[in-house]
Amino acid sequence: MSTAADWRGVAAESQDDFTDRVTLLLRDRSRRLLTSLLRPHRRILAVVLAVVLVENAARLAIPYLVKEGIDRGIPPMQAGEGSSVLTTITVVVLMTVAVQAVARQAFLTMSGQVGQRVLLELRRRLFRHFQRLSPAFHDRYTSGRMISRMTSDIEAIDEMLDTGFDGLINAALTLVGTAVLLLVLDVPLGLVALGSFPLLLWLSAWFRRESAVAYRRTRETVAAVIVHFVETMTGIRAVQAFRRETRNEEIFGQVNDDYRLANMRAFRLIGLFMPGIKLIGNVTIAITLIYGAYRTLDGAVTIGALAAFLIYLRQFFEPMQDISQFYNTFQSAGAALEKLSGVLEEEPDVPEPSRPVPLTEPHGTVHFDDVRFEYVEHRPVLQALDLDVPAGQTLAVVGATGAGKTTIAKLMARFYDPSGGRVLLDGIDLRDLSETDLRAAVVMVTQENFVFAGTVADNIRFGRPAASDAEVVAAAEAIGADAFIADLPEGYQTRIESRGGRLSAGQRQLVAFARAFLADPAVLILDEATSSLDVPSERLVQRALRTILASRTAIIIAHRLSTVEIADRVLVLEDGTVVEDGAPAALIASEGGRYAGLHAAWVESLA
Repeated sequence: MSTAADWRGVAAESQDDFTDRVTLLLRDRSRRLLTSLLRPHRRILAVVLAVVLVENAARLAIPYLVKEGIDRGIPPMQAGEGSSVLTTITVVVLMTVAVQAVARQAFLTMSGQVGQRVLLELRRRLFRHFQRLSPAFHDRYTSGRMISRMTSDIEAIDEMLDTGFDGLINAALTLVGTAVLLLVLDVPLGLVALGSFPLLLWLSAWFRRESAVAYRRTRETVAAVIVHFVETMTGIRAVQAFRRETRNEEIFGQVNDDYRLANMRAFRLIGLFMPGIKLIGNVTIAITLIYGAYRTLDGAVTIGALAAFLIYLRQFFEPMQDISQFYNTFQSAGAALEKLSGVLEEEPDVPEPSRPVPLTEPHGTVHFDDVRFEYVEHRPVLQALDLDVPAGQTLAVVGATGAGKTTIAKLMARFYDPSGGRVLLDGIDLRDLSETDLRAAVVMVTQENFVFAGTVADNIRFGRPAASDAEVVAAAEAIGADAFIADLPEGYQTRIESRGGRLSAGQRQLVAFARAFLADPAVLILDEATSSLDVPSERLVQRALRTILASRTAIIIAHRLSTVEIADRVLVLEDGTVVEDGAPAALIASEGGRYAGLHAAWVESLA
């Protein structure tokens, strides 16, 4: 089992150098991903921008209207005259407030729609891409990390789209608009009010720099928490069998504490930044008020202008609070977007051909032409393998663990491509076949016999979703699975949990065989398909095998020689090299042969 340090290593997928302090979202691949997601919504985004401009123009107009109301509306009333000016300004203020409210509602509606469409497309891309990536990727990329990408990382981007951009756009427009209006109202007073701006920029730059590191760390640590939780729950039987609960709790406590500390660091930064902004704002307002009072006494500034100044200053510093909150969501979402873009730029190890060769009627002739393969460089698993399997032949591959048996199955299913040489189906290199044609022609059944959550019928028609109920029943009857299915509470419509918890190992294997039979491939690969079964279940499956292997090419990878008995031919591997090849009976009769020795040992074990 892994240690806490191992989990932290898993979470730290790419320890990027932050010396350049460039915001995560501006990295090339993150920017490309975000641009591609937003590009289809250019028109509605343009409308959203126009609505935001209207909303902010209305907000910025209100303090100026207050100034006009004080300077032009109050003097006539002090002179005992009615003020139509004040009435007019009041009406204009009410209309402006109404426009702002309508614009705000329109902005929230449209931006929310765009945000949810972007997230929908992002989830689709991730799901589609995870399915396309090769088994080699899934071997090194744990399920916990994939769940983290689809949950916490997506949620971080959702938060940014829902609240972050809203605050940023309004803050930016308010800051620029307010600065201009302050200078328009009175240049000297405006310069005094804006004198704190360099200090604000410095504080913001410091926060951006530090928060980039802090929020990257929070994404890494939450990924570690999710990974450890998912891995523990996935392997709960092993955890309980080996009494690992206490140790796993210790590891979870450590990674969880790392997450707590990372969040505390982020909160401390906010705790310094936000009060700092407020302090600068209050000091600036006090100085502006004192200086403005002197300017008012000198007659250089009207009372209405001073009142507008104070309102504008409040509007000027309030967005800085929004910007701090935006940095919070922005850095978290930026770190998440960086990880997501990294996953989406992963290329399959077995890519689709640009010009696939059609395979209209597969017969099932298999040929390994000087095939070499290595999982790790300079550690060959297969060495110059030449192998011909005629259409319709059942070939059994046996050998010690690590001899290369399963590698042959994986290459035939094109889960991997050979390091050298070619694997051909009906004379066509597998690398030239489309994914659709290959998967229709070649089906692999493993010892895992994976059963998905759903009905028994859904699991059988997994490879042919359009198959009718009659075809499903016929497939189950053909391989002998109908008897146990009929005894289930609702027959073929009985719902079974993920991994088939309600079915025995033999029953799950029969469902897997019915699935393969219904798919009707030209080549069927059985990788240790009966290794986890007890003797009665194995006998039941053996009968099904004779049906499913009829009239099709089959490659059987087996430890148990009972499975080999039905083969037309046996291949014995040793260190990636074929050491024996022939009919089972002929190899047994060969004294001193490898297969004869294996068979004798097996017969003796049954005695």
